[in-house]
Amino acid sequence: MRARVIVFPVRGRNWCFSRSIQPLVSDSASHIPSTLKDLWKKLSFSSKTNANANANPFAANAELVVDFVSTKMNNAWMGLEKAPQGTFKNKLHGLGLKLLARVKPSEIFLKSISNEVTGVEVTYPSSLNARLVRRRVRHIAMRGSIIHKKYLYGSLTLLPLTSAFTVLPLPNIPFFWCLFRTYSHWRALQGSVKLLQLVSDSHDTPNSTINGNETEHIKSQHGRKKIHDSLWVLQPSKELEELLHHGDEQDGLKKPAILDICKTFELNTNDVLKYRDSM
Repeated sequence: MRARVIVFPVRGRNWCFSRSIQPLVSDSASHIPSTLKDLWKKLSFSSKTNANANANPFAANAELVVDFVSTKMNNAWMGLEKAPQGTFKNKLHGLGLKLLARVKPSEIFLKSISNEVTGVEVTYPSSLNARLVRRRVRHIAMRGSIIHKKYLYGSLTLLPLTSAFTVLPLPNIPFFWCLFRTYSHWRALQGSVKLLQLVSDSHDTPNSTINGNETEHIKSQHGRKKIHDSLWVLQPSKELEELLHHGDEQDGLKKPAILDICKTFELNTNDVLKYRDSM
């Protein structure tokens, strides 16, 4: 699966890195166990399978556990979202929205690069230098691998401490928040490593940049096959350049311009606005 990543400056040195919204695969949810009993069966089966194949079962089992926990957390969040106005669950949902608003957009972007991604197509304004764009993409991946590893260990350390609040007759919000942050940093770390692995491949460098001189070559069947097989592709966009030119100001992109870009390239508007408002 190839991920399309849109890269463009939003305010000074602040660049936006966002993945185009893609429809979810409906069959993926069927592979996630729904109960602890099913989880135990899948873990046992996965351990036996990987042992017979002389593979390390820890990584596969960790993915199963993380997917199981994240599914339970998503179901619980949806339950809070549907709670009637004024109820305690509704107030918890409002508190959760305030906490989620503090999550950095770069973390959300890195979490979107899953293990199923086999290539990235980086779309950027045609006025930017391709080497600079690739360098910035590698930088956010490398920086994310360092930061989220550190915060992952920190969140894991806080989990036993916050679990002590379960003795109180109230929902253990600190524990569930630390649990979510642990999951989020784990996903962001995996996405950082995956993205860095894809954009650091030097074998595809001659065929990875699409520019005006290669237009005719790419139109051929052989050229399209090379681009499709490349791990990363840098694709300049005149349309994105025009949208930036019409909405650029001294203090950053105008909100209408950001809305047009998000609509044209299928981006999450809230995430892009976070890039503009962050320092």
